[in-house]
Amino acid sequence: MKILVGLSGGVDSAIAAYMLKQEGHQVECAFMRNWDSLVNNDILGNPTLDNAICTQQEDLNDAQIIADALGLKLHQVDFIKEYWDEVFQVFLDEYALGRTPNPDILCNKEIKFAHFYDYAMKHGFEMIATGHYAKVVHEPNTSYLYKAYDLNKDQTYFLGQISQTALHHTLFPLGEIDKTKVREIAEALNLEVAKKKDSTGICFIGERDFRSFLANYLPNKKGPIVNLENKQVLAQHNGVLYYTLGQRQGLNINHVAGPWFVCGKDIHTNTLYVVKGEDNPWLYSDACLVNKVYFFNPIDLSQPLDCHAKFRYRQKDIPVTITQDQNGLWVSYPDKIANVTPGQQAVFYLNDLCIGSGTIEEVYLKHQSLSQRLQEAI
Repeated sequence: MKILVGLSGGVDSAIAAYMLKQEGHQVECAFMRNWDSLVNNDILGNPTLDNAICTQQEDLNDAQIIADALGLKLHQVDFIKEYWDEVFQVFLDEYALGRTPNPDILCNKEIKFAHFYDYAMKHGFEMIATGHYAKVVHEPNTSYLYKAYDLNKDQTYFLGQISQTALHHTLFPLGEIDKTKVREIAEALNLEVAKKKDSTGICFIGERDFRSFLANYLPNKKGPIVNLENKQVLAQHNGVLYYTLGQRQGLNINHVAGPWFVCGKDIHTNTLYVVKGEDNPWLYSDACLVNKVYFFNPIDLSQPLDCHAKFRYRQKDIPVTITQDQNGLWVSYPDKIANVTPGQQAVFYLNDLCIGSGTIEEVYLKHQSLSQRLQEAI
């Protein structure tokens, strides 16, 4: 087959490309250019924003070295505007509402498995491939997404929103091997990226301080950090939008015995609420409402469905029951879970089969929403 591999400049996509070539496919690669601070600042009309710490050029250089070493053609594809409009602007809008979005999931849905997929199809490729750790099983009229063999690296959590159309034309060559084997292959090939550190965090932030970066786009207005249980002001925060439910680090209230955790925020009064102790009931919920739900294949929800869910990456599978009504998808987990967070993804599984995902709209405890509980406690 003629396959276009998304080559990021890292070891995973490099070995994905190598494996497909070894199988006899006609392989070419593409580096996706999704972020450019200077271009984005021009969009904002503000050329003074921090633009110094993006590793994209270094990654492009690594991708070219990999492609040359493997004897593969490298395309450079520009999705800067698409990324700004469909990923970064959504990211900012969600943060402005006090929610915590996941830009990696948005990037996969809107860029890698939409615009990149379209680019490949328009240029005569039959399939696309990436270095994600996941398995895909293709049948004549549909495809199924499964967890990777290397469960420690499994990335199906980030893939639960991609379209069935794109999935049906996608290969994940690393689905059956583990990370150690990937690095061993790279070392045997003398690839310079064999020991390259895995990328972490959000692409467009890089090694910058998260709050400092967001301050370029969302105002950092200081306000009180309040102990929800006795209303005592403990410290000042640097901008209520920058914190997420369950957060422990970066609160700067070490002068008061803790540990302290974010349990809520009021963007209207610019107040951040915290509680003491990781087992505090304020951190737990037993249900959530999920919207923007997507299933790879039709699911019968005429009756409640027992399955498993992940509410964040690397979380263990949680037994849940999902029920559909006019408000969205209700997900219940009677054993209670800490720090289920609006704006994040709930990804659903039947054993190792990933069936789809949706965005967490609100969390509940004993049929009462977190926002209602907060208002009553305040």
